[in-house]
Amino acid sequence: MRRRFTQHILQRAGSLQLQPVACLPDPQLGGLARQGLLAGHRHYQTGLQEVEPWPHAASVIEEAATPPSSWYTSPAVLQAELSTVFQKSWLLMGESNKLQQPGDFVSSLVTDRPFVACIDQQGQLQAYHNVCRHHAAAVCDEAHGNATQFACPYHGWTYGLDGRLQKATKLKGIKNFKASEMGLLPVPIDTWQGFAFIQPGKQRTTSLTEWLGKGGDAMQAADISLANMKHVKTQHYHINCNWKVFCDNYLDGGYHVPFAHKGLASGLHLDSYTSSLYECASIQSCAPQQASAEADQRLGEQAAEYAFVHPNLMLNRYGPWLDINIVEPTGPQTCRVRFEYFLHRDHEAEEEFVEESLQASDAVQQEDVRLCEAVQRGLQSPAYDSGRYAPSVERPMFHFHQLLHRDLLQ
Repeated sequence: MRRRFTQHILQRAGSLQLQPVACLPDPQLGGLARQGLLAGHRHYQTGLQEVEPWPHAASVIEEAATPPSSWYTSPAVLQAELSTVFQKSWLLMGESNKLQQPGDFVSSLVTDRPFVACIDQQGQLQAYHNVCRHHAAAVCDEAHGNATQFACPYHGWTYGLDGRLQKATKLKGIKNFKASEMGLLPVPIDTWQGFAFIQPGKQRTTSLTEWLGKGGDAMQAADISLANMKHVKTQHYHINCNWKVFCDNYLDGGYHVPFAHKGLASGLHLDSYTSSLYECASIQSCAPQQASAEADQRLGEQAAEYAFVHPNLMLNRYGPWLDINIVEPTGPQTCRVRFEYFLHRDHEAEEEFVEESLQASDAVQQEDVRLCEAVQRGLQSPAYDSGRYAPSVERPMFHFHQLLHRDLLQ
């Protein structure tokens, strides 16, 4: 029987010592042991009943095994992730370019929870849970626009752009009620390179700048930005795999590309593949092949840059394209991936090129869907529990797993 994080096993886990490793430039991970987060039962702060331990979080990649398969199949693990990983992280909400003037707003679902961001009358950027304090309906049901207030379409409770409750009718006789305590619940929000990020937890744990760290500078140097870009298409993929399987597939350093994506591989000089790790991000880079009839023309002439921001955001810059992938769990063994395609404005009139590029991208995604669903079936097999890393290419994946481990323990 597999070992579980019960009170007894935690005593054993207390002997582990987390130390910074060469592939993981994050001092927070090395500090876990010093803070005592591997001893006692602090892990139960998440309300988690049982999560199988991963004893290799502090190992070097050459000696490490991957997390156990239960991390990819267990409802308890997903509940812990929703309570920790997705609460404490900075998550992409939308385009900050749509938030310019007082009254501008955007709304979206982030891990299936509704949020709304706006510029208030004083010109300050705000974000709130898009949930009426009366009976929980969304107070804003449009994707973006401009408004002077948010009026719940259910019973008319009305909120200012500062989140304060301004109007609520039919309350005669109510007791122990203070309008000042019934405003929309705020969440931290910040912007970077045309994107708006929120931190859904009750308290900000770190700034967005600290979260991105030097990875933010590296992504900016790689021209990962919405400047001069136009949104072209949104595409959704519903995949029968745990959300982390999709991330792992993205983070294998191009290992699977020559085997699974022969069309894409024809356009890339795979021997040039490199990976760089940062605080809560990684960037994989690969130069294109010399132009040929078989090459994927959408890749352009500069190196393709594949950036991952923990825990679920992928930003891909190649040729004139920037496509963004956000993966979110829909169950322990299912996920939804949203692709947002942006094209440099110099190419927006090239309709044939745009259509061919989108078709080529979809072909790659369909190949990845088949891979990820096959992996999920294997993870459910009694023949598999954990595997190994290919040290020369899979450091971004190992880094991702270490960050998950850190988040689950805090």
